[in-house]
Amino acid sequence: MIDGPFAETKELVAGFWLWQCKSLEEAIQWARRCPNPHNDGGELEIRQVFEAEDFGAEFTPELRAQEERLRAQVARKAAGR
Repeated sequence: MIDGPFAETKELVAGFWLWQCKSLEEAIQWARRCPNPHNDGGELEIRQVFEAEDFGAEFTPELRAQEERLRAQVARKAAGR
């Protein structure tokens, strides 16, 4: 056995959830329900994920077109594997 790229295995990210919540308070309520199978006081981090609608008028038609091109490019690369 050899150590991986992390200094200690307890620092390894073990998984994640994506929730669509109406508020930070709702996200916290969901987080309180998360399982902690080892009761070891692990750390849970809440991060906001933005969608195009969150940017309003700042997400111009030009930027939308650019995003579509990038998504298509990534899809083509993934299909070519």
